[in-house]
Amino acid sequence: MTIDPALLTLLQFADGLFPAGGFAHSFGLETYVQEGRVRDRAGLEAFVAAHLEGSAGPCDAVAVALAARMAAVADVAGIGSLDERLDAMKCVPEFRAASRQMGRQTLRAAAALGDDPVLSELLHAVDDGLAPGHHAVAFGTALGRAGADPERAATAYLYSTAALLVGAGLRLVALGQIDGQRALATMRPRIERLAAATTAKTIDDMWSFNPGLELAGLRHAALDMRLFRS
Repeated sequence: MTIDPALLTLLQFADGLFPAGGFAHSFGLETYVQEGRVRDRAGLEAFVAAHLEGSAGPCDAVAVALAARMAAVADVAGIGSLDERLDAMKCVPEFRAASRQMGRQTLRAAAALGDDPVLSELLHAVDDGLAPGHHAVAFGTALGRAGADPERAATAYLYSTAALLVGAGLRLVALGQIDGQRALATMRPRIERLAAATTAKTIDDMWSFNPGLELAGLRHAALDMRLFRS
């Protein structure tokens, strides 16, 4: 039996144990829970779906696919332009900071796994303050350098995003692990569709429209008690 090395890399980077720091963020979910808008599994599923459909799918997952494609041909300049575009599209300070923090951690871990010149150059640019280093860009670049195709990279990113939000929901709402797995399972068709849509997208096709979640992100900074950083 021959194992695809790119598949193992996809599994590693999408795993909740990968040290990107996502466990510290809820991306507005904590605000919704404190305000009583998310109380149960149905509410959690609606929140995750809104995040995937309005932000992660049409914006970040497209950036992942583009970064993977550029990384495969060592297009460092293109990756840098993509990173700057994504930075300009994240208008909520907490969300922007979270994406940068997770991207930086992803790059550091990815660069430590091998001697890759593209990952090293991007990490140096981020550490020197010359590039924002957003999570989607770092994720896609690392997987592209490992030989993963863009659609599979986008699929892994969307799955890890959904798993992150479901994990946050389990800590905020009185739900059990089985409920969490059911919520995650309902996202499969949505993840497949959104990932497939990234294959024909260009940088100019990236968009994000999630005013409800963005307002929740802005209100999160003023909550009296917070478990998460976003």
